[in-house]
Amino acid sequence: MSSLRAVRPTTNPYVVELNERLARRVTVELFSWRRFLLGRWDVLHVHWPEVLVRRRTPSRTWLAATLLRLGLLRARGGRRVVVRTVHNLEPHEGQAPAVRRALDAVDRATRGWVVLNGHTPPPGPGPVAVIPHGTYTQWYAGAPEPAAVPGRIAYVGLVRPYKGVDDLVRAFRSTADDALTLHVCGRPQDEAAADALRALAGDDPRIHLDLRHLPDADLAREVRQAELVVLPYRAMHNSGAALLALSLGRPVLVPRNPVTDDLAAEVGAAWVQRLEGALDGGALVDAWSRARGLTGAPDLGARDWDEIADAHVRFFASLVGRQDEAGASVGVPGAATGSGADRRR
Repeated sequence: MSSLRAVRPTTNPYVVELNERLARRVTVELFSWRRFLLGRWDVLHVHWPEVLVRRRTPSRTWLAATLLRLGLLRARGGRRVVVRTVHNLEPHEGQAPAVRRALDAVDRATRGWVVLNGHTPPPGPGPVAVIPHGTYTQWYAGAPEPAAVPGRIAYVGLVRPYKGVDDLVRAFRSTADDALTLHVCGRPQDEAAADALRALAGDDPRIHLDLRHLPDADLAREVRQAELVVLPYRAMHNSGAALLALSLGRPVLVPRNPVTDDLAAEVGAAWVQRLEGALDGGALVDAWSRARGLTGAPDLGARDWDEIADAHVRFFASLVGRQDEAGASVGVPGAATGSGADRRR
């Protein structure tokens, strides 16, 4: 059972793609409270556990957090296995006390950890599987393929304080080259943040703001029309946006850290430029100058989705097998034969 409750236009493609590949190998069901509390399942695979309990009102958040803790107690009693993929070192936004307690309960109940790189410490004890983030190549296979627009720099993704989009706009405004343009594409967390970004962009005609959740075709078009995608995060660990740009054949500028160093070693330093220190206009122009001569596409062959799905199934099976040895009667449907399974979305 995946912690994903429904597939929507805004759902992270990583989880959708992973679930679809897993569903060719094992039975994958989406999360529901009834299934979690009363149904039969062997593995609960958790992504971003705060999403399970965060609600619009404190009372609903408290209720969801309480149900989650009750279900985790049932999982322990029934010898079911909780596996968590650790996407971030910690949640990017502050959490209400009820949410923090629920997250702690998930970590205590987790019996195995999936990390996307070798630099992610698991939040608790238990076996760890390093399984990389897959590409977006197939996801955007039918998307528009326009040529890059000379001078175009882009930011794509949700606009959150930790992502430093305001730093990018300030750095761009300090440049004097009228041939440069900046496209900022993504939904801010609220209207106040959107207004602040508009005020920061001011009347600079070179800056274009598209502050909405972009459909896939629009997102792919914005990435492919850029000569460089800049992700000036103040705290970057794993970045789906970086892999999105690389999957669409565009180089990125990202903060330098061990994770981005590994990514540069994997696909080439020309494709993954790393920023030392604060972003300013000079660093932005230098990165764009180095990016514009690139041709072809980076090699992302180490991130094949079928291999990623196989690695997940092997890890799930190993954890369920340990529970079998403890006396529980559980199994991973389809894991032994690799046969197809019911596909529920």
